[in-house]
Amino acid sequence: RGYPGLVVNVGEFTGDNEGLVIAEIELKDANEAFAKPSWAGREVTDAVQYFNASLARLPFRQWGR
Repeated sequence: RGYPGLVVNVGEFTGDNEGLVIAEIELKDANEAFAKPSWAGREVTDAVQYFNASLARLPFRQWGR
């Protein structure tokens, strides 16, 4: 489903990060207002554990162990 005026990229991870799905909405600037898709979860832009370098050190499948 499209979201007019927005580019939405969805990344589904595999391997040690299997089960993690992240959607990235490209905005013109950080303060741009947009309607969050109903299927989107919480905002993780500034959550360090979701950064690629962090996922390489502590993969998603090991969280909570």
